[in-house]
Amino acid sequence: MERIAANSVLPAHREPLTLVTSDGLRLVGELALPMDRPPVATMVCLHPLPTHGGMMDSHLFRKAAWRLPALADLAVLRFNTRGTSSASGTSEGAFDACAGEGLDLRAAVDLARDRGLPGIWLVGWSFGTDVVLRHGLLPDVQGALLLSPPLRYSSVADRQAWTADGRPLVVMVPEFDDFLPPDEAAPAFASVPQVQFLPVPGAKHLWVGEKYTTIVLNQIVSTLTGHPTQLPSDWDGPMSKWSDL
Repeated sequence: MERIAANSVLPAHREPLTLVTSDGLRLVGELALPMDRPPVATMVCLHPLPTHGGMMDSHLFRKAAWRLPALADLAVLRFNTRGTSSASGTSEGAFDACAGEGLDLRAAVDLARDRGLPGIWLVGWSFGTDVVLRHGLLPDVQGALLLSPPLRYSSVADRQAWTADGRPLVVMVPEFDDFLPPDEAAPAFASVPQVQFLPVPGAKHLWVGEKYTTIVLNQIVSTLTGHPTQLPSDWDGPMSKWSDL
């Protein structure tokens, strides 16, 4: 047994891919699948603000792709929204303040549907939560989990749409969030009756530290599978390390 560290990469089938949006842009992405069995659910990742460093390799999503196919049998689909760069490459187009990014989200969900991936959930982080709130009520989406929602590019009307639709919405808000702490976020989501609102003591907007990574990944798996989950901290099997950390 070896302890899972911040740079641990567990076995998965990882496929670089290109998403094509309805307005003709090619987006850089990756799909990570369990090695030897079908996934039980699918996580589509919407990353933080690209104008401030957000990308598909932002640490929570990178670690989800490294761990969750092996630990929880999840499919993890990450991609760079329009104009966003990461080590995997740069997506075509330019940042569009949460408007055109809705087409990016639709392209990702369409790919997951076309691949026959089960139980598609959206997981947005910071700016990605606004993309989810504005554009995430797509036919193939089961629900969404929001991490550190700033509510900068989405509106009351977007939350009202989720209320009317009724699909589940889980909201995790760090105690020391720089943009919307729990005492401000709770009233904003109070009108959405299906929300599961989860303030996280001690955490900050970027969820830095393995303690908070673990809290987030446990909640993602619990939400997507419908079963409360505590992921193991050790792995008995092949494990590589990402050398760029």
